[in-house]
Amino acid sequence: MFTGIIEARGGVVSLDFTAPSLARLTVAGPAWLGTAPLGSSIAVDGACLTVIGRDAAGGGASASFEVMLETLELTSLGALAPGHAVNLERALAADGRLDGHVVQGHVDGVGELLERTDEPGDARLRVSLPVGLAGLVAKKGSIALSGVSLTVAEVSTPHSAEAWFEVALIPATLEATTLGTAVPGERLNLEADVLARYAARLADVAAQAVQA
Repeated sequence: MFTGIIEARGGVVSLDFTAPSLARLTVAGPAWLGTAPLGSSIAVDGACLTVIGRDAAGGGASASFEVMLETLELTSLGALAPGHAVNLERALAADGRLDGHVVQGHVDGVGELLERTDEPGDARLRVSLPVGLAGLVAKKGSIALSGVSLTVAEVSTPHSAEAWFEVALIPATLEATTLGTAVPGERLNLEADVLARYAARLADVAAQAVQA
């Protein structure tokens, strides 16, 4: 489990296929990345990945992850290339503070940054919502955008032809995460609030029970 509070930004070193349906992603970053326990979980741009290798030699630090083809296709990770910046967060310790919201690292879909408005002191991003996610996003609710825990500032009406939501970012978030340099057209990982997922599931089950 994660909180959506980004600890650091890393840079992609490589993304290479080791089998037809399996790739190895290596990311360089802060010192803790090079000593991360094997088998531990790290969210990379919001996608929960397992550490399979790490290196703290030579004054740098990096960690490697195995990524399934399905993950590459369903998230923005498939478009990563050397030098690409990514958000990093270690899994929450049992006694840690939940400063963001409950984030599982299970990406629900990918949205496109439609518009960006920068004002003195903040920025507002409008992001598209894939089919099936619109009902899980509510104004003033929580959403993880490329792994960043954010509050939804605005959302499209239920019957809009194209679903979208907006978030407002403070300077600290712009400086600490990759959202500070995100540009229109960029694809961003989305994870809806886990409570919204369960509420939607319960509603579906109830509706089916009524029809039965």
